[in-house]
Amino acid sequence: MFQIRRGYDSESKTFRLPIELIEKLDVLATQNKLSLNQLVIQCLNYAVDNIDVENSDINQNEKQQKN
Repeated sequence: MFQIRRGYDSESKTFRLPIELIEKLDVLATQNKLSLNQLVIQCLNYAVDNIDVENSDINQNEKQQKN
């Protein structure tokens, strides 16, 4: 289950996100007394840790190209 934490070492990067997603993340960050950045880091960590690479579109395309 997703758990909200605080504190990270960091490096600056720039990403463009849909406005609607930013608005949702802003609300969640405010509700949990976190910075938007801290919440985004946690969401990305969760996504990377739980991604299903075996069934991803990229992996399926690579398999088809090899055949």
